[in-house]
Amino acid sequence: MSNAARKPSAWRKALAPRAAGVVYAFIGLLAVLTITSSAQGRPSYLSSVNLSNILEQSALIGILAIFMTVVLISGNFDLSVASTAALAGTVALKLIDGSGTFLAVLAAIACGAVVGLVNAVLVQKVGVNAFIVTLGTLTAVRGVVQAILDGRSITARNTALLDFATGRWAMPVWAALVVGVALVALAVVLAVRSGAVRERLTASWPLWLAGLLVLLVAGFRPNLLDQAVPVWIMLGLALVASLVLRFTVVGRNLYAVGGNAEAARLSGINVDRYKMGAFVLNGVIAATVGVVYAGRFNSVDPTVLNGAELTVIAAAVLGGTSLFGGSGVVVKSVIGTLILFTLSNGFNVLNIGSNYQNVVQGTVLVAAASLYTATSQRDRALLRKRLGRRASGTGAAGPTAAAEPQLVKPNA
Repeated sequence: MSNAARKPSAWRKALAPRAAGVVYAFIGLLAVLTITSSAQGRPSYLSSVNLSNILEQSALIGILAIFMTVVLISGNFDLSVASTAALAGTVALKLIDGSGTFLAVLAAIACGAVVGLVNAVLVQKVGVNAFIVTLGTLTAVRGVVQAILDGRSITARNTALLDFATGRWAMPVWAALVVGVALVALAVVLAVRSGAVRERLTASWPLWLAGLLVLLVAGFRPNLLDQAVPVWIMLGLALVASLVLRFTVVGRNLYAVGGNAEAARLSGINVDRYKMGAFVLNGVIAATVGVVYAGRFNSVDPTVLNGAELTVIAAAVLGGTSLFGGSGVVVKSVIGTLILFTLSNGFNVLNIGSNYQNVVQGTVLVAAASLYTATSQRDRALLRKRLGRRASGTGAAGPTAAAEPQLVKPNA
C-alpha cells in the first residue's frame, strides 16, 4: 500500500477528537443543558439573553486565555496573570481621580509590562524555572496590591472606565454579513494562494467557521449582535491572534521555539526574543484586562481576581494547549473558556448546588487532559512506527544524509 493511501485525509485529522474534541464537548454540553432545561419546564437555555450572559461572563477570562495560550506555545508558563491584572486595576483606580483616565490607564499597562519583563528576564536570562518565577511574582504582586489597598476597597469617582467596561455595541446586520463573507473569503484566498487548497482550508478552520457563525447569527439571531464591549474585544483579539499565529512568520517561529528551542536556534531564530516577547505581551494584556475588570465595578478590593490564573490555565488546557510548548490554538482556548462558564451558568440556571460545581468542572478538566494525552501518545507512537518503517526501507539503499532538525508546525 502506498504512503499516500495510508495517509489520513486532512479533514479526517481535523475532525479527530485530538483536533476538534473541545468543539464536540461544547456542542454536547449545550445540547445536554438545553434538553435538561426544557425537561424541567424552564425557558430555553439557548435564548439570546442567556447566551449573551455566558459571553459576557467569560470575556475577560477568555482574553487572558488567548495570551496564556501564546505563552504556553512558546514553551513557558505564567501563573502571575491574575495578580498582574489585579495590580493594574488597583493602580488605574488609585490614579484616575487625580491624574485623569489616560495617565491612569498608561500607568496600569506599564505595570503589566514591567511584571512581564521581570518574568521574562528571570526565566530566559537568569535561567530560573518559569513555574517558580511566576509563582513568586504571583505572590509578590498580590502583596503589592494588598499593600496599596491596606486591606480596604477603593472606589473611583471618575466613571470613564465604568462607562467603557459596561458599554454595549450592536453590530449592524449588514456589517455582520460583510464580516462573515469576508472571513470565509479570506480563508479561501489563503488556501488558493498556498496551492494546497484542501489542506489549507482545513488548517484555516477558525476563519471560515467564524465566518459561518457570524452569517448564521446575522440571519437567525440578530439579537446576539448586541454585546458588551469586553465580548467584542475578546472576539477581535481571538481573530487577530489566530491570524498571526497561523499565517505569519512570527507565528510559525513561535511554534518552532516552543516545540524545539534548539532546532529553532540552529535555524537562525532568536529564541530569547520570542519567549521574552510572549511574557511581556501577556503582562500587557493582563494589565488591560485588570483595568477593564476594575472599570466594570469602578471598585477593587484586596481579593480582586484571586485564583483566576487557575481558571485561565484550565481554559487553555481544556482547549488542547500543550503545557510543554509548540502546540495550541487560541480559538480552542476561547471555546475551553466558554465550556467552563457554560458549566457554571448551567448549574445556576438549573439550581444545582454549588457544592457540585467544582467537582464537575475538575472532572471535565481531568477528562479533557487525559483525552489529549492519550491521543498525543498514540500519534507519537504511530509517528515513531512510520519513521522506523521508512528508516528500515531506506537503510538497504545505502547511507543517507543526517536528518535536519524539523521545526514544529502549528496544529489544527
